[in-house]
Formats: sequence, structure tokens, C-alpha cells
Amino acid sequence: MQVTETLKDGLKRAYTITVSAAELEAKVQEKLLEAQPEVEIKGFRKGKVPLAILKKQFGQRLMGDAMQDAIDGAMKQHFETTGDRPALQPDVKMVGGETWKEGQDVVVEMAYEALPPIPDLDTSKITLDRLSVKADEASVEEALKNLAATAQNFTEKKKGGRARDGDQVTIDFKGSVDGVPFEGGAGEDYPLVLGSNSFIPGFETQQVGAAIGVEVTVFVTFPEGYGAANLAGKAAVFACTIKDIKKPVPAELDDELAKKYGAEDLAALKAQIAERLEAEYKGAARAVLKRSLLDQLDGLVKFDLPPALVDAEAAQIAHQLWHEENPDVHDHDHGSVETTDEHKKLAERRVRLGLVLAEVGRKAEVTVSDAEMTQAVLAQARQYPGQERQYFDFVQKNPNMQQQLRAPIFEDKVVDHIVAGAQVTDKEVSKEELQKFIEALDEM
Repeated sequence: MQVTETLKDGLKRAYTITVSAAELEAKVQEKLLEAQPEVEIKGFRKGKVPLAILKKQFGQRLMGDAMQDAIDGAMKQHFETTGDRPALQPDVKMVGGETWKEGQDVVVEMAYEALPPIPDLDTSKITLDRLSVKADEASVEEALKNLAATAQNFTEKKKGGRARDGDQVTIDFKGSVDGVPFEGGAGEDYPLVLGSNSFIPGFETQQVGAAIGVEVTVFVTFPEGYGAANLAGKAAVFACTIKDIKKPVPAELDDELAKKYGAEDLAALKAQIAERLEAEYKGAARAVLKRSLLDQLDGLVKFDLPPALVDAEAAQIAHQLWHEENPDVHDHDHGSVETTDEHKKLAERRVRLGLVLAEVGRKAEVTVSDAEMTQAVLAQARQYPGQERQYFDFVQKNPNMQQQLRAPIFEDKVVDHIVAGAQVTDKEVSKEELQKFIEALDEM
């Protein structure tokens, strides 16, 4: 077996791998000997089938296996010897292809872009502010009032009062399209909170200002993407009668409210709210620290980037942004998305930082434990109530999904490793100051 270098230009590499006919024949013979004890053919006892007959019956398939084994072995040995790590899957092509005949040498061309050598990172040059925010009494009270608002009750309005946004009206309604009633378009004693947007656009706003006993004619148009195809985009008329109007009344801030949210009393609920707020603040502060760290890494470490890796990342960014701008398109049945200089610049940053973090993690022997993976899978599975088992099985059988779940855990552990060696200053800030830092992240 012979490996010959044909290109070494920057990070680009190309080689020819030659496997002689004799080596292939030896590989085939080896596989025949391995299989012989288990093969049983009519007329021969198990394990006693002659090699010549085995070769005649299975030789073609074994030749293909032998080729693949030989080429895979040569590539593995090459990467172990050179220390190269391909940025993407190597491009491997067999010279001659369909014209190759048994008895000839096999020649393969292999091309790839190697990952660049990444300079050692001096973490002591990184300076970070680790922000912290305490959940003050005012924030807890504000959150408590918001809870009370969501647990609101409704009480009768004064006689003669008119419906306002936020009020609950009880209505009878009958809908029609072109004068013809349609299925599901009628209801009686239906409680509707105005402003809840639970009906199609325009329906609720036309009830505002009405009084009890008033008949309201509502004119609306069903959205183009409405679930019932026979109504999508159609103009409709609803005859509505207001039967009752109630105004919202926030729940009392007392122990009864606390019990609705699973707390023993109001003091316990406040403690839970404070704990939740501080967890939210901690997550936001972590995002600020991580962005600062990544920004500094991007400036500290410079090296050549594999062009194919950058192009692939830029294409993915462009595709993702296109779908964000076209949320109604859920599949990939659309034209190609052109990448821009902005996409490429962002791709270069992502690739550079990804390679740096991967190298730091490799040298520090950072790993993701089975327990951490299980927790990640369980957390994702909760998003599919009733289908947790199916999701878990799906992840177990899907290496790509496993990698998607493992990557952010690995990255966070590497970030923690770098932070441990950086110059970190703990700084307590207000909720408003933290919010400004978060807003600054969104603007970048």
C-alpha cells in the first residue's frame, strides 16, 4: 500500500492511495478464511466448504469489502502518522471507477482541508466581570402583582356599563359566509375576554363599547392560512348578542393566591419568586460574561481557517436567517440562498471560536458524562408530553441529535474551564443595569 502526496497548499491536502492487486487478494483470502467456519452450503458440511467455491460465490462482495477496509486502513494510518485532522469529511474518489477490473491495483484520490494548528491560549490575559443581581423587594412585589393579574376574577359591571378591552363578555353569535351559515360558526353563552385575541382578528375589537342586550354585527375576514381551508381568506359576518359584561378584578395578594401556585402561604410564594428571579438574573449574567469571553477570544487567537468549513457555516447562517424572515416556509423546498459578506464574516467568527473552544477542551480533557447527556435528553423530552419515551429512543438511534445535545454542554464546560483561569471580578449590579447589558448583546 502506498500513499503519495499530490498537493500541500496552506490547509489544502491531496493524496493518492494505491492498494496493489496482491494486497487486495490477500485481504479477500483473509476474509474467506474468517467466514469459512460458519458457512454451510448444500453438499458440504458446515465449515468444510472449499475456499475456491466460497470465492466463486462470495468473492465479488468480499472484494468490495476488502477495498473499503484497505482504503479505510490507509486513511486511518495516514492521519495517525501526519497528525492531520480533516475539517470536513475527506473527498475520496476511485481512479478508474467503473472501468476497474479484478487483478488491477486500486488507486484512490483523497482530498481534504486540514484543521489548522491552534496557538495555546493564555487565559490569564482574559479579564471578565461576573455580574450578580439580588432580587429586591420591589421586584418580588412586581412579579407577585403580575401573578395576581393572571389569576384575576371577573365581577359584574355597574348597570348600563359598556364593554371595554379586558372585560369578559358573554355572547351568543352566529356566523355566515355569503349569507350561508358554516360549521363551527355559532355559539351560545360563550365567555370571551376582549383583547385576548382568542377569536380571529377584528372580532373582539368590534365588541368594545357595546352594552348588555345590544346586538352587534361583526365583519371580519378569515386569515389566508386559516385551519379550515373552506374559510381561509373568506369574508364573514357574525350576528352577536351581548348577554353579560364583567370587569376584571385582580386576585388578592394573600395566602389563598399562594396556594393556587403550590406554596404554603404568601411568604413562601415570595421566597419562590425571589429564587426564580435570581435564577433568571444568573442566566442573563452568564450570557453577558460568555459574550465578553468570546469577544476577547476572537481578538486573542488568530490562525488560518479552512475555507470549506467557513463556506459551509456561512451557507447554514444564510439559510437559517432566510427561514427567520420567511417563517411560513417550514421545509427546504425553496431556491438557493445566497451568502453575503456579512454571513461570511459571522461564519469566520463562529468557526474560529468553535475551533478554539474545541482545542481548549481537547487539551483540558473536557468530557460530557453519560449523566449530563441523560439530563439533557430528559429536559428536551419534556417538550413532548406523552411522547417522552419515543423521543428518548429517537435520540438513542440518532448520532447527529446526540451531537446537537452534547455540543452546548461541552461548550459551557470549556467556558467554565477558561473562566477559572481568567482574571474575574465579581460585581453586583441592579436589575436595570443588567438589562442594559442584555440589550447591548442584542444590538451586536
